[in-house]
Amino acid sequence: MDQPLPTPEVSVVLAADDPAALARFYGAVLGADPQPGLAPQHWRLPLPGGGLLEIYAPARARPVPRGRARLGLCLRLPGGAAALEGCRARALSLGAQPLEPPRQEPFGQEAWLLDPEGNGLLLLAPSP
Repeated sequence: MDQPLPTPEVSVVLAADDPAALARFYGAVLGADPQPGLAPQHWRLPLPGGGLLEIYAPARARPVPRGRARLGLCLRLPGGAAALEGCRARALSLGAQPLEPPRQEPFGQEAWLLDPEGNGLLLLAPSP
C-alpha cells in the first residue's frame, strides 16, 4: 500500500534584488513580522488566511533571469472602500507606485500598484 503524501505548505514566491527591504514593505502592508527564511537572502511572512509569502534573491547564474511584474499578489481586504484606500495609502507611503487609479468593478473595488521591486500588487475590496 502506498504511503500517504505529507500535506504541502502553500506559499507565494517573489524574487527581489533586496529581499529584506521587500519583506519589510510587505510586513508593514500586511501587519505581519517578516521571519528569516532558509538563507540570509530569504524571508517569509504569514499571509492572512493561510500560506506564506516567501521573498528571496535568486542566484545570478540562473538560466532564465527573473522579471518584474510577472506575479501579481492579490490582497483581499474586508471593510470596503475605506479599507482599500487605507491599505493603498500605507503601501504608497512605503514606496509602492500606483499602476492604475482605484476603480469599481462588478465584484468590488480594486487598485493596482507596483511594489518597491516592481511586482504587481492588487488590492481588492470585494462587494458585500
